[in-house]
Amino acid sequence: MNPDIKTWLYDILQSINEIDSYYLDRPRIFADYQNDIMIKRAIERNIEIIGEAVNRILKKDSDFEINNARQIIGTRNRIIHGYDRVSDDMIWSIVINHLPKLKTEVEQLLGE
Repeated sequence: MNPDIKTWLYDILQSINEIDSYYLDRPRIFADYQNDIMIKRAIERNIEIIGEAVNRILKKDSDFEINNARQIIGTRNRIIHGYDRVSDDMIWSIVINHLPKLKTEVEQLLGE
C-alpha cells in the first residue's frame, strides 16, 4: 500500500477513535450531543478530517475502494462550506450509523 494512503487511513481511524473517546464515560444520547457545543464542534472537525483524508486518498489513487467515499467527501464539504445547512440529526446519524462501519472497513484495509 502506498505510504501516503496508509497515513491517511490512520488519520481516519484516529479521528473515529477520538469521536468514540468523547463517549467513554457517558452514554451516547442525542439530546446531550445537541446541548454540548464543544462536543458538536469537535465531532464536526473530526468528520472534516475524515472527509479530507478520503479526498486525498482518491486523488492519489482514484481506484482505491472506500465505501461511500463520495458521500464522505460531500459531508466534509457541506460542514466546511455549507455550515448553516448542517443539522444535528445528520451529524448524529453519521456518528451512530456510519462511523462504526467506516472504522471496521479502515481497520480491515490496514490489516488491524
